Amino acid sequence: MADALWDWLLAQEAATRLDLLAYCAALSVDAVERAHERRDGRLRHADRLTAALGLDMAEWWQPTAESYFGRVSKARILAAVAEGVSPQAAENLAGLKKDALIALAEDRLAGRRWLPAPLRAPVATEAEPQPDALAAK
Repeated sequence: MADALWDWLLAQEAATRLDLLAYCAALSVDAVERAHERRDGRLRHADRLTAALGLDMAEWWQPTAESYFGRVSKARILAAVAEGVSPQAAENLAGLKKDALIALAEDRLAGRRWLPAPLRAPVATEAEPQPDALAAK
């Protein structure tokens, strides 16, 4: 059985093999931040992968009632609007009930590429060593 699988795999085009490799690698990455969890090696590896791939979650996700606003407090919704639009826009929405707030927050943040902190790419804290600099050592 294993031999047949390897024979099949080796008979595939390079693009198919790379797609399968990417899929297998993706299954091994756990980048979910859990409450009260410190940024251990697992998350640092996920951060490096994000940077290496140039992953920008704003290309794939946006805040909606279903994906975010319906799951967080009014204070977090207002903070998102303040950050993604303006503090004045959030102040204008502060007195609304949550359902109305969610609808307007969705509308105001649509297309603005705002992401909650866990979905943002990590900020580089130190320069990535260059291959030439490493070879000189």
